[in-house]
Amino acid sequence: MRILISGASVAGPVLAYWLTRYGFAVTVVERAPALRKAGGHAVDLFRPAMDIVDRMGLAEAVQSRKTGTEWLSFLVEGDDRPRTVEVGRLMRVVSDRHVEIMRDDLGEILHEATRHDAEYVFGDSIASLTEDADGVEVTFERGRPRRFDLVIGADGLHSNVRRLVFGPESRYSTWIGAYLAVMSIPNYLGLRDHMTGLTGVNRMVGVYGGAHLDDARAIFMFRPEAELDYHHRDVARQKELLREQFAGMGWEVPRLLGEELDRATAFYFDSVTQLRMDTWSRGRVSLAGDAGYCPGPAVGGSTSLAVVGAYVLAGELAEAGSDHTRAFPAYEQEIGDYVRRSRAFAVGAAKRLIPATPGALRTMKQSVWLVNHIPTPVTRALTSLGARGLRLHDEITTKDYRSHLTPRTSVPR
Repeated sequence: MRILISGASVAGPVLAYWLTRYGFAVTVVERAPALRKAGGHAVDLFRPAMDIVDRMGLAEAVQSRKTGTEWLSFLVEGDDRPRTVEVGRLMRVVSDRHVEIMRDDLGEILHEATRHDAEYVFGDSIASLTEDADGVEVTFERGRPRRFDLVIGADGLHSNVRRLVFGPESRYSTWIGAYLAVMSIPNYLGLRDHMTGLTGVNRMVGVYGGAHLDDARAIFMFRPEAELDYHHRDVARQKELLREQFAGMGWEVPRLLGEELDRATAFYFDSVTQLRMDTWSRGRVSLAGDAGYCPGPAVGGSTSLAVVGAYVLAGELAEAGSDHTRAFPAYEQEIGDYVRRSRAFAVGAAKRLIPATPGALRTMKQSVWLVNHIPTPVTRALTSLGARGLRLHDEITTKDYRSHLTPRTSVPR
């Protein structure tokens, strides 16, 4: 069976890895001209995703590229005393197994693990999809038309496949009140194992380095009164909006939004948007990762969810003997609860990360004291009272589909 995957970031390569090992012929098409190395930002892999990485034999590679951020320090507007928390203590409240890694590094590891078994086509994109009883005729923006049995959209929040098959993004996207911007900057603060920043009402900014980064990342999150008007490809307008939202903020912000923003080697800006689809499969087409069920960038564990979703989709196709009419509903059933819980968690996380009132800001400061001074098991119990589902990732279990592996493609057990 021939399967086309659109998108070579995270969900796409994970899906390709498992599908090829179940005996499927896989092609991955990616709009970018080469593997993306555009600066990227740090993403989180929680226990269920790391368990899958283990099954892929990639845990050592992922661990070797972790960011190495050990400390988080931040100032609060109007208060000159910094708050510092050990990142390990903070994350143990959320998960027993967690790795933070730069998205570009994760993509490189996944591509290396799949490039010999799957066909990768860079610099092209799907132009049209025409389904009939026997398959899907696919035309491309540059390449010749080709025919596949199934097509999977793993092409992110602004998915091209979803637009072609399910309609415009506006039908499914829900803004959950925040915006996120990330840019690559020189590491002029000399950060390696440390993230530092400033938090105020409805806005926060942080700067961090990484163990394997020559430069640094500046991250901005803010909550405006209403949804902003801009196009997701209009970078000049995005930078203008960012400067407006952080006007008057002190610390390093004037420099970051002055000379550093003007010369940033990479810049990302997007709404913290949640996709809410009742189904992410139609006919011979399905969606994986952010393309189908993004809970919200930076707030809902979307990278872990993408890894789990891709793994489950491949496994259900193998278990159903390639019958997509059985596999796609089983896939949606298997990860549906995880998707719904991630959505609910993301809405709460956006509020906690960006305090909307002075009272919420005080609560954030008190939470840092709590994490620093109370034993982790007690902290977990206390925080769960006010943050339902805080450990949702560790509560997720996945099926083991490895009995469907083809003999020539065994993977570590």
